[in-house]
This record gives sequence, structure tokens and C-alpha cells, in this order.
Amino acid sequence: MELEDRIVSQFHNSMEINAQTIEHYTPLIAEAGELLLQCLVTESKILCVGNGGAGALSQHFAALLLSRFRHERPGLPALALNADSAVMSAITEDSSFAEVYAKQIRALGQPGDILLAISPDGRGTSLVQAIQAAHDREMQVIALTGGDGGNMTALLARDEIEICIPSDDEALVYDAQLLVLHCLCDLIDHQLFGA
Repeated sequence: MELEDRIVSQFHNSMEINAQTIEHYTPLIAEAGELLLQCLVTESKILCVGNGGAGALSQHFAALLLSRFRHERPGLPALALNADSAVMSAITEDSSFAEVYAKQIRALGQPGDILLAISPDGRGTSLVQAIQAAHDREMQVIALTGGDGGNMTALLARDEIEICIPSDDEALVYDAQLLVLHCLCDLIDHQLFGA
């Protein structure tokens, strides 16, 4: 019975973190959805970044915007900067991993674009530098973090959005972040297409 208890515990822990996230962050998730909508209706784009599991989430979000969420619709301009291994390895080889997103943002980012930065703890140097580069390019930032938000929290401007999942457990943070990303896709589709 021990294995089944562990499974039940995982689901209960995830439900608890999701409930806390809903309680604390529903207005900010709605605000983030509106910010993303404004970005898209002004023909700007969303640049997504994250490392490891957060990188997988950033690629998933960009794919849902480019392709579809629940219903067929025109593609929306989103790009996961961690998806191109040739670009990432070239920047890492020539500079450092800390520059891997910042260099791309300085090349691709424009005023009006949004940086969506995803991290389980907000401590990645590459993500910190990405936020700084986004500010240099007059982009707004939406940060999905966990724990105490780490170094990313301190870099955000007052009008920027941080949704900080209230857990230090990386797996639980990723679970909740995935749900937040799906909420954002739903809000975008609902506002743009009535889906």
C-alpha cells in the first residue's frame, strides 16, 4: 500500500499548491492574460525562456500559441528562445551560458514585445540577464517563479507581473506553472477568438 499512498500524496500536494495559487494569483493571471493579449493585438511577439523543466514549459507554451490550444485558430507570434540548440551552443561557446537568452533578446526583442521567463526558483543567471536585456529593449516581463522568486523578483518593474508558486518543491512548482500557462492560453483564445 505504500506505493499507492505516495501516489495519493503527490496528487493531494499538487491540489493544495494549485488551490493556494488560485487563491493568491487569480487576479495576476488575468492581468497577465490581458497583457499578453495587448502584445498580440499590437502585432508584437512573446519571447519565452526557461532552463531544464522550465525550458520544456516555455517550449510548450510557445507551441500552443503558434499552433493551437483547444481549438483551431490562426497561429500567434511566440518563440521559445531555448528551442534552438545550435544558437544556444554557439552563444555558450562564444560567450557564456549566462548570456544565452540575453544575446537573443537583444537581437530579436522590440519595444512592445513580452518576455515570459519561467523558473522554479528565480535563481538562474541566464534568466536574470534575460530580464535585464528585455528591459534594455523596452519589453515588459511576465515571470513565473516558485519559492521566494529568487533574483528574478528584484529585477521586475512595478508594472510587471510575477506569479510565484508558493512551494519550494520543483515538481509541484512545475505542475502549477503548467496550469497557469494553460490558463493564459485559454484567456488569449477566449479574448481573441471567443473560443
